[in-house]
Amino acid sequence: MQLNPEEVLPSRSCGEWVQGSGPGVQVLHSVNGNPLTLIDTAGINFSDMRSYARNTGGPALRQHTLHERALMLKKVGLALMESKELFYEYSTATGATRTDSWVDIEGGIGTLLNYSSRARKEIPNNDVWLDGVVEPLSADNTFSAQHILTPLEGVAIHINAYNFPCWGMLEKFAPTFLAGMPSIIKPASQTAFLTHLMIRHIIDLEILPEGSLQLVSGSIGDLLDLVDGQDVITFTGSAATGQKLRARSSIIKNSVRFTMEADSLNSAVLAPDAGPDSKEFELFVREVVREMTVKAGQKCTAIRRVMVPNQHCDALQNALIEKLRSIKPGDPSLKETRMGPLVSLAQRTDVMHCVNELVAEARIIFGDTNQPDLSSGDAELGGFMNPVLMLCENATDAKRVHELEAFGPVATIMPYGSVDEAIELVKLGQGSLVSSVFTHDQKNAAQLVRGIASANGRVMIGNRLSAKTSTGHGSPLPMLIHGGPGRAGGGEELGGVRAIKHYMQRTAVQGTPTILSAVTGQWQKGCSVRDDNRHPFRKSLSELQIGDHVVTQSRQVTLEDIEHFADFTGDKFYAHMDDEAARANPFFDGRVAHGYLVVSFAAGLFVDPEPGPVLANFGVDSLRFLTPVNVGDSLKVALTCKQINPRVSESYGEVRWDCSVVNQDASVVAQYDVLTMVAKHWPLQD
Repeated sequence: MQLNPEEVLPSRSCGEWVQGSGPGVQVLHSVNGNPLTLIDTAGINFSDMRSYARNTGGPALRQHTLHERALMLKKVGLALMESKELFYEYSTATGATRTDSWVDIEGGIGTLLNYSSRARKEIPNNDVWLDGVVEPLSADNTFSAQHILTPLEGVAIHINAYNFPCWGMLEKFAPTFLAGMPSIIKPASQTAFLTHLMIRHIIDLEILPEGSLQLVSGSIGDLLDLVDGQDVITFTGSAATGQKLRARSSIIKNSVRFTMEADSLNSAVLAPDAGPDSKEFELFVREVVREMTVKAGQKCTAIRRVMVPNQHCDALQNALIEKLRSIKPGDPSLKETRMGPLVSLAQRTDVMHCVNELVAEARIIFGDTNQPDLSSGDAELGGFMNPVLMLCENATDAKRVHELEAFGPVATIMPYGSVDEAIELVKLGQGSLVSSVFTHDQKNAAQLVRGIASANGRVMIGNRLSAKTSTGHGSPLPMLIHGGPGRAGGGEELGGVRAIKHYMQRTAVQGTPTILSAVTGQWQKGCSVRDDNRHPFRKSLSELQIGDHVVTQSRQVTLEDIEHFADFTGDKFYAHMDDEAARANPFFDGRVAHGYLVVSFAAGLFVDPEPGPVLANFGVDSLRFLTPVNVGDSLKVALTCKQINPRVSESYGEVRWDCSVVNQDASVVAQYDVLTMVAKHWPLQD
């Protein structure tokens, strides 16, 4: 794809690439100001686009299982990685250095691959995703309830910011696609050409179901006026814009899910123990400078407020200024450039306006705001500016420094007197995506984290022990929540597989156990069982059914068994060895068997020893010992196939077995799930 400054960047709508019919708005190169392309969506029918997603994309997606969708994402991610150099080339035009682009491009693709892997490992490959445990609703076990998750049948509209045109799109698209919901992507106009390039590559792969991914290259028109309760909207951008969108009548009227990730005044706190001679001080300086200059400070997670103990303030100022002196803005295509320009001249104007507002409460201690000190490039054509470090000496009584964000390479130092004062300074930001605490003192760490957690979506603790492995203050990770309270938007993204649930409906289903089992695909207590005189361990996945069941012979537990187990394992806890001490325990009537002896005996009772479809035992879940086992008790096991989870790309699947160990009085002594790998066919096929 070649950008043409005289052509409108196409949108992907209803299975076709279409251009807006208006004159378009010019998008300029952030480094040299040259025209790149035009943005326009005039004439595009957003009602048709939404209907196409709901009626074509959604049903096509949901014809595939969750694991099949996950494998599609894997194929897409691997293919995108092969084309990454082209994305890097285009990313330079956004003002991003190679390091900046790595976070956006390979970080985004990595997030896509991470979600593919997590979904296949952590979520059963069933049509219905169970949420929580079965809730018995009757004493005789004839009426129960189970929460389930099913895909919403609308469309997810993702409105993204300009600073991460690849990562921002992929981190939202991945969980949406896995949930079985189609996406309409609306990137910010200034960097839409890079999002467009990546989505065009994805579409051309012909891996995704048609209609599952569409693109709006420009204004979103009346799309948000068309939404209903089956749709989801996610927004990344300024808090002011997000609040306006969230207040639209269609969103309020239809209770549309709206997830917002907004700009926030994130903090970094240097704890009192982290003096100028400490490793934490050095790490703190490095982190603040990095967060000021990566993406030229154009990150929603960047450090804006720097809290430092009064006694370390002068040393910190000097250390930061020394580091910042070595960073000169320049052409991001050059290897030696450590900080590129802002995304546009207009963005530089906005940042400088904010700085001029902040000087009412803080003074500039580093950074010429009039003339950029460049290593390369042209300050008249590109959005270059120097890093700006400010000092607010009375931050407790200030207002602007806690409310106004200069979305560029700008940070403000704020001295504090006590840890409690530092906590209050963090909270004055009215809700942040992330704050970091640098300390090697456990007491300081505990007090600060507990004090600021309610005002942050994430807290990163930095110290000498994690210096080599820490992912840093500003890096959202696919397995951790990305979002924050208050000003930060009040939403959550990422956070592992929980993000997939944002695009699904949680429903409580009530009924008889047998009916619930049919709905959920999982056997539960009270359901009918099948005992066809063939041990379930002799059945491959192609033969095994939910409810397949075996009841074992009995085995009596002797005193010799208990003492042998104690000697063999070294577990000589008094309740197993001393009758008088055991009787003094309120739970026992005398010496009792080890819980793990019970589990071992149970395995000996239910395991079929010959080679067969059961390939491996990989653990137990929810193990509970419910009734003590005394000398002379007889044990037997009821083993039932509870859930079958075939792996799409393997010759085996996972089987969950309900294991109930009972004594001669039919009292349950142990209850747990056994997890096994079972071949799809037996003998194994090549």
